[in-house]
Amino acid sequence: MHACATVRSLAPRCTRAITVDHGSRSEPQGMPPPLQGIKVLDLTRVLAGPTSTMLLADLGADVIKVEEVSRGDDTRSWYPPSAPLSADAPKEASHLPPESAYFLAVNRNKRSITVNFKEPEGLEIIHRLVKESDVLVENFISGKLAEFGLGWEDCQKLNPRLIYASITGYGQTGPFRKAAGYDVIVEAEAGLMHITGEPDGPPCKVGVAVTDIATGLYAHGAIMAALLSRQRTGRGVWIDCNLFESQLAGLANIASNYLIAGQEGSRHGTAHPSIVPYQVFPCKDGFIMIGAGNDKQFKLFAETILGRPDLPTDPKFSTNKARVANRQELVSLITETLTKEGRDHWIEKLTGLGVPFGPINNVAQTFAHPQVAAREMITEVEHPRAGKIKLVSPAVTYNGKRMPIARPPPYLSQHTNEVLTELGYSAEEIAELRKKKVI
Repeated sequence: MHACATVRSLAPRCTRAITVDHGSRSEPQGMPPPLQGIKVLDLTRVLAGPTSTMLLADLGADVIKVEEVSRGDDTRSWYPPSAPLSADAPKEASHLPPESAYFLAVNRNKRSITVNFKEPEGLEIIHRLVKESDVLVENFISGKLAEFGLGWEDCQKLNPRLIYASITGYGQTGPFRKAAGYDVIVEAEAGLMHITGEPDGPPCKVGVAVTDIATGLYAHGAIMAALLSRQRTGRGVWIDCNLFESQLAGLANIASNYLIAGQEGSRHGTAHPSIVPYQVFPCKDGFIMIGAGNDKQFKLFAETILGRPDLPTDPKFSTNKARVANRQELVSLITETLTKEGRDHWIEKLTGLGVPFGPINNVAQTFAHPQVAAREMITEVEHPRAGKIKLVSPAVTYNGKRMPIARPPPYLSQHTNEVLTELGYSAEEIAELRKKKVI
């Protein structure tokens, strides 16, 4: 038996009752970091690549992020917003701009070095790292790294066991292989924008770069699979992961509707093309998402919320097929009822009813959600330049514990001396490389 307490959300305009399980079990032990001892050479920038390498770092891999010498990852300059600088920030980093919130979001648990590998001495540094690494992840345009002697064939000669993951816009082959990959462009080109937005409005992009994030997740999974393959074969693998194919796969049932039945996708706003009612509805003072996905749920909703026990037996609404055919009439009826009361009124009535629902929370309300605190989804870390900063915790637990955030996101070139020393460079050699702006 577990002790339970009923509490209410303290988030503004959200008072749904929830149950918190305080538990009486022994403290869970989590799982040892499975990638401890794995070294990852990270040649990626922006979002898709850094997402994949951050997930590897979360699992214990030593991720060495190689950045351009003067500016670093593009997202370092994407501010405001940025973290405020601490009064006791390291003097050697005083010339750097503030730490952008964007960069901080996807670079925890990594080390940062800066190397100009267009120079022979810089290329030698990367070659040394390739020889010592288990995984290399890059997101340059197809064929670009080969021009510097860092392509798959080049690196395989240096390290036959290397997992080489290429993240591009459109893949290593085909007529678009040389095209750069941008989330918003691929959202447009691979069908996502066409099905996003209101029916009578223009196509819309999703609020976050979901194609980049999905590609990072696919790449992360592929790298884990390649590491398992290497255990069996002793050989490295070249992974070809790209935004276009990730987004195509992400069309899910919309893609299947077209391939199986020739049915073109369309925009439905927050509504579902095949289920009614299943969308956002306005209330007197806000919005609420309701998803009555079957006849039983619709009956409960009609009787308890709408006060219309006649609707479930009305031939126009008695089945989901009928409700889809008479969508507009039913949506108008529901809207008329819900706009008579405030959002909290309907949240209270829907809680425990058995009809899926959720308030439309803004970001502040989302982070004030009691589940965020109960699940410890915010982690505070000490950053050497910004002091205490808050990050979203890793999304997965193992035996009840999350992998730790062992390192805050690094400032630019924070670990260059450290990594080069590990590679066998002397202090004098490092100073000379810095003087030449190789590092």
